[in-house]
Amino acid sequence: MHRTLTVLLLALLASQVAAEEKVIRMYNWNDYIAPQVLVDFEKKTGIRVDYSTFSSAEELDEAMASNQPFDIIVPSNDLLPNLIRNGKLTPLDKTKLVNSKHLDRQLLGKLSAFDPKNRYAIPYLWGSIGLAINTPKAEAAFGGPLPNSWSLVFDPAHSAKLASCGISELDEAADVFTHMMTYKGRVLSDSSPRQIQKAAHSLRLIRPNLRMVDSELYIDELSAGNLCVSVAYVGDALSAEAAGQPVGFFIPEEGSTMFVDSLVIPANAPHPELALQFLDYMMLPEVAAAISNETLYPNANADSEPFLDDALRTKAGFVLDKETRRRLSLLPALPDNISQVIDQQWELFRTPEAAAVKP
Repeated sequence: MHRTLTVLLLALLASQVAAEEKVIRMYNWNDYIAPQVLVDFEKKTGIRVDYSTFSSAEELDEAMASNQPFDIIVPSNDLLPNLIRNGKLTPLDKTKLVNSKHLDRQLLGKLSAFDPKNRYAIPYLWGSIGLAINTPKAEAAFGGPLPNSWSLVFDPAHSAKLASCGISELDEAADVFTHMMTYKGRVLSDSSPRQIQKAAHSLRLIRPNLRMVDSELYIDELSAGNLCVSVAYVGDALSAEAAGQPVGFFIPEEGSTMFVDSLVIPANAPHPELALQFLDYMMLPEVAAAISNETLYPNANADSEPFLDDALRTKAGFVLDKETRRRLSLLPALPDNISQVIDQQWELFRTPEAAAVKP
């Protein structure tokens, strides 16, 4: 009898402790934080971060559509308008975000085109998409110097030469179609469904030359020297270089996309007050710098530079000159009719089976 009572009391105590535990759930891009930041945040506040990742905008869309109860998610700028319009985000209480004073005003201005008056989103990390090229391997396969052009991927003759040393494309439909249309001298958001279908046909022509269409596995393959040309996020290209590969990062002469990824609180967040504490912590300059030092992506904190690694402050790709910035533009939020056509065509392109199907 006494043993039974003791067991019941212990079970009750355990459940009470579990109920009092402070936990928030965060859903972030893969390889996009410094793990020690999460450890330090819990030590400082007693709030544990249940951390999970996604590797494509599609995965994030699916999670939001199914109303999974995350406290913090990290959407790219082009996803913000739909999330706001559909009531998926909570307006931020700026009185509880005192460290927002450290944010880069220029980036806030860019983000305001997607989040008017910066009501919902805190800019987190940003960067560009370009070509990560293992130059010795790529030039050997290509037969000489390489053009700084999307033709390395999108020209069937050029990509066929490079197929033997490995080409990868990101699993990001909007970005890939944007780059293809840029290569063709067009603007995706101004294109007709028929023009997009023609671009999709061109994509299927080069699909047999691609080793993978992936936004996560390619990182290790590039760092291991198993890919010679990757359409890549800047941080992933710099990681391959840091791993000892002769990889350079290039913005093609035709132009490319940049992105601003933000910290937001979903409307169905179970613990919005705890999430605000986390957002405020993430805006500390030393924390923002620690994340950049780990991920090799630029951050949105104007006061973080003194805490950055010395080599990173002048690293090409991490730091962009004016001429390179001129070739970059933020991916816009696309009209529904264009998004629908892209989604339909993307499924015909992305899978390995598509490589075996004659266009």
